[in-house]
Amino acid sequence: MTKPGLPAPSAPKKRPAWMVGGVTIVSFVALLYVIEFIDTAMGHRLDQDGIRPLQTDGLWGILWAPLLHGGWPHLIANTVPALVLGFLMTLAGMGRFIAATAIIWILGGFGTWLIGNIGLHCPYVTVQCTSTHIGASGLIFGWLAFLIVFGFFTRNVWEIVVGVVVLFVYGGVLFGVLPGSPGVSWQGHLSGAFAGVVAAYLLSGPERKSREARKDSAQPRLSA
Repeated sequence: MTKPGLPAPSAPKKRPAWMVGGVTIVSFVALLYVIEFIDTAMGHRLDQDGIRPLQTDGLWGILWAPLLHGGWPHLIANTVPALVLGFLMTLAGMGRFIAATAIIWILGGFGTWLIGNIGLHCPYVTVQCTSTHIGASGLIFGWLAFLIVFGFFTRNVWEIVVGVVVLFVYGGVLFGVLPGSPGVSWQGHLSGAFAGVVAAYLLSGPERKSREARKDSAQPRLSA
């Protein structure tokens, strides 16, 4: 209760969505640099905690793989796409950003665990030939795929424009889902992109249901 003559306390100003999104993504990328600094100081021992396909203990790598990188060049190459695509993801709403990231992180990681050894070339290995997948690129490919298709699921003009622009700027990166350079996890890219499409479909549910409801209400009804 305020005293007579004193102005009522004003509610705290809500920060703009772009500012919250920007701080969130910059903080995430900063965390990647902190982890890489620690990993370097430890002689890259943390890199062994990535995804090891079809190995039971390798499932834990799903949680850690996007946070680990095979050296500074690997992390630097992922930095700009993570900042740009991650920021654009937050513009769809922080709730959707968090949900989409969780789906891509887990589903994309599990897909990598399933197919990560496909095409692996180990000519001089006589024991089980396996690989360890690390890096945020699977997450980045998931964000990229999400942004490209999300607008077509929601039929929102602004989100369609964002998807078209992202496709124009980063579309060439999608060739990374195909087998190519040795040591590059195309399996992680492919799994991440697939998970991004799944996330876009699931999280566009409210708009799709609303569109169907409008379509049903617009249909003429005949009385007997």
